[in-house]
Amino acid sequence: MRAAQVRRTGGPQVVEVVDVDEPRPGPGQVLVEVDAAGVNFIDTYHRSGVYPREAPFGLGLEGAGRVLALGDGAGRGDGDVDGALAEGQLVAWKQAPGSCAERVVVDAAEAVPVPEGVDAETAASLMLQGLTAQYLSASTYPVAPGDVVLVHAAAGGVGLLLTQMVVLRGGRVLATASTPEKAALAREAGAEEVLGYDGFAARARELTGGEGVAAVFDGVGRATFAEGLDALRPRGVMVLFGGASGQVEPLDPQQLNAKGSLYVTRPSLAAYTRTREELLQRADAVLGWAARDELSVRVGGRYALDDLAQAHEDLEARRTTGKLLVLPAGEAEAELGRS
Repeated sequence: MRAAQVRRTGGPQVVEVVDVDEPRPGPGQVLVEVDAAGVNFIDTYHRSGVYPREAPFGLGLEGAGRVLALGDGAGRGDGDVDGALAEGQLVAWKQAPGSCAERVVVDAAEAVPVPEGVDAETAASLMLQGLTAQYLSASTYPVAPGDVVLVHAAAGGVGLLLTQMVVLRGGRVLATASTPEKAALAREAGAEEVLGYDGFAARARELTGGEGVAAVFDGVGRATFAEGLDALRPRGVMVLFGGASGQVEPLDPQQLNAKGSLYVTRPSLAAYTRTREELLQRADAVLGWAARDELSVRVGGRYALDDLAQAHEDLEARRTTGKLLVLPAGEAEAELGRS
């Protein structure tokens, strides 16, 4: 089978698509034919060595596809109750190294059954970014009706979903976006106001009558973090969940006191899906919204497996909106390219 690998870390040019032996599922695992795999910033961190891994390694963590085979102990029931798994079933996952491949082994504890009415592309688009948006808005800072929050990069994969989920919870969104086109997407997702990055904190305070926002959801990092603290109301919450512009500078806790007894948290999806029960609860919420057309999923780019390096380049250059997907079905998909 064909798979995307990295033999040495570096820029997008180090991505290779190679022939490898088909993996076999071990105990508690399933073998899946990948219909769609997500492309995320964490993949670029692995590829570049920001998050070190032993080379060679397969790229991609997230995806969706049909179960081909079950390892010992991986199947429970007929595949449609209590998170049970069965051959032929459409499943999605957020954590299976080497997902940018024609087939991948997924731990059964990570494989989420996909409900009727949700296709593989939608499911693959929602596992990392959708679950992230769900835990951010429901658990890290549980948005209450009437809360005004600031969502950075609101036209990105997490941003578009997070904006919608805040609105579903009765919150109000002030968004940041870098271009008029991205601003339009943020408004379509439910943002009340879209701000540029220059002077966004002062503008957020102006729009809240000088009070500041209840929470800032920041996946940008270095370029926005310090100013974001100035956008918060007293006892407001800075939710730093990513570093697309780089990692933030060290923070003196006394600043939190001086700016109004602020809170800062650096959450991760792994910490909010520690058990299969919690994973299924969050996935049921997100996939349920999608099945009922209450959540709009924007696929900003579709790439053939051979074009994965281009997907990484586009993502890092911020040329994209919404979700980027790799469709590893072979050369027949190469014509899809970018959408």
